[in-house]
Amino acid sequence: MSAPAPAAGTPLPFKLIATDLDGTLLRSDETISERTRQALAAATAAGAAHIVVTGRAVPWTRHILDALDYRGLAVCGQGGQVYHAGEHRLLTSVTLDRQLAGLALSKIEAEVGPLYLAASRDGLEGEVLVGPGYRVQEGPLPNVLMDDPGELWAAPINKVYIQHPTLDDDALAQVARQVAGDLVGVTVAGEGIVELLPLGLSKATGLSLAARRLGLTAKETLAFGDMPNDIPMFAWAARGVAMANAHDELKAVADEFTASNEDDGVAVVLERLYLS
Repeated sequence: MSAPAPAAGTPLPFKLIATDLDGTLLRSDETISERTRQALAAATAAGAAHIVVTGRAVPWTRHILDALDYRGLAVCGQGGQVYHAGEHRLLTSVTLDRQLAGLALSKIEAEVGPLYLAASRDGLEGEVLVGPGYRVQEGPLPNVLMDDPGELWAAPINKVYIQHPTLDDDALAQVARQVAGDLVGVTVAGEGIVELLPLGLSKATGLSLAARRLGLTAKETLAFGDMPNDIPMFAWAARGVAMANAHDELKAVADEFTASNEDDGVAVVLERLYLS
């Protein structure tokens, strides 16, 4: 039997709960456990707001939100998109300057040699284009093979994904920041996922916009994450909780650690805060 929710009138520990998806809220099979669903439901019943904050663009996020019957705001595309899940409507969207992105890629390739590329097109139905050699993670997320490199630049995009034949993600990201960090933002969002973004864009910028729409602030926010792309969100929020499976760079700036995404790490914290 679950513990009771905080009594009426009891101040909430945090009025806003911001959760990453992959490696945080989602298990490896892309599902959310019943325990975590109940913990989130208890927190929101107590009066807290929940915002999903993910590196995935809307087309790769919408089916998860629909399955959750999630009707609030979601921050997608690494902070570039604020999406109203209940209305299936894109409220804000930031695109990557394609000329700057092309120049950034040229500089990176001049340093490390040819890259494998993919890109996420802007919009509610934006396709993910995948070029030759790019390793796509197994799963249900749709993508379109791109034979002609010119297709990358044929329509507005919100990010470019890069991979290297031999460099690991952290090494590739480091080189990209060194040679092109004045043109684009660079982040590591997961295994095999190094992204080039509009300069200055992060999960924190998108989360701050979404929070403002709800009348909430950074000092009222509890954030959960697992990868370096969550670092700006942790810096913005009052408290950042890293999963047990988190990248070392995120653990270094976390205020607290919890269990892994496979072991209901988000629920462990929410039960302590909202059900005790």
